[in-house]
Amino acid sequence: MKIRAAVLNAMGLPRPYAISKPLTITELILDRPGHGEVLVKVAAAGLCHSDLSVINGDRPRPLPMALGHEAAGVVEEIGPGIDDLAKGDHVVMVFVPSCGHCLPCAEGRPALCEPGGTANTAGTLLSGRRHLKRNGETINHHLGVSAFADHAVVSRRSLVKIDRELPLDEAALFGCAVLTGVGAVVNTAKVRAGASVAVVGLGGVGLNALLGAAAAGAQRIVAIDLSDEKLGLARQFGATDTYNAAAPEVIEGIREATGGGVEYAFEMAGSVKAVELAYRITRRGGTTVTAGLPPAAHGFTVPQVNLVAEERTLKGSYIGTCVPVRDIPRYIALYRQGRLPVDRLLSGHLALDEINEGFDRLHEGKVVRQVVML
Repeated sequence: MKIRAAVLNAMGLPRPYAISKPLTITELILDRPGHGEVLVKVAAAGLCHSDLSVINGDRPRPLPMALGHEAAGVVEEIGPGIDDLAKGDHVVMVFVPSCGHCLPCAEGRPALCEPGGTANTAGTLLSGRRHLKRNGETINHHLGVSAFADHAVVSRRSLVKIDRELPLDEAALFGCAVLTGVGAVVNTAKVRAGASVAVVGLGGVGLNALLGAAAAGAQRIVAIDLSDEKLGLARQFGATDTYNAAAPEVIEGIREATGGGVEYAFEMAGSVKAVELAYRITRRGGTTVTAGLPPAAHGFTVPQVNLVAEERTLKGSYIGTCVPVRDIPRYIALYRQGRLPVDRLLSGHLALDEINEGFDRLHEGKVVRQVVML
């Protein structure tokens, strides 16, 4: 079938993207779903820094590639071998398919699925197939989803069924921003009620981490960002203290205000400076979690004696250490109870043809979450 999709043909084009247009809206041929695959009519897809990091070249992927990984839609056709979905079902797409058989999946850690990770790196679906073509040229899939398109064929293992009452533009956020941010707090760090928490980087994922900390019962929530506007938003979402990361002696100020640092610090900006800041504001015996995705070559140093003598923990978190089929329904339930007001993170809606301008706004830090309506 013919579809319209946003295709990335070259990474690292200069900004503004409204002029260089790294994403081309073009007609593609989409194959019908194969065994274990589903055709989804995409309804909404969020613009995420993980997409931006492919566009700017920080996370190289095989090109050309149809981008988009945070999305929700409606099942339109089901391939052979699937008996637990029906046409018309509403689904959230998850950007790591879980095979269910590898060691991480067997251990209940589907975010680390080995075949899923291999397929994502190669630009294929979990099956190893590619279903997109342009004038006979094969187009790669982005994280098994490629949701900046009116339709997508994805693995059944990339989908979580939801009820039909949740608006699909809101549902899309649960596939990445909510899973990653809230999950880092409740799954990776297991924040306790009454704990002190800091979040460094207040994009869509960082603000979801803040919401997750509030829902978990953290009594002190410190928000840190370079944007005073986002710090103001963080105060509306439950932050008890806010600091501009560019302020002089910000680390000393936070440590003094919190009596030696926070118990849990979360880095959500994807930069070395941010993770170093998060580590330095974590108290003795505390835990620092990094969920940002910096360029692969970037690194930082940690004093080994500090880790030992202060019994410090430094952890990574990918997709919030989530089990999507368990956690997405839980987080939706919390949203409906008013405890995770993720709808307030929606900065606006845009058409597919406006996507390059949308990524300019994302790069400039002017928005939290924009959603393409398809």
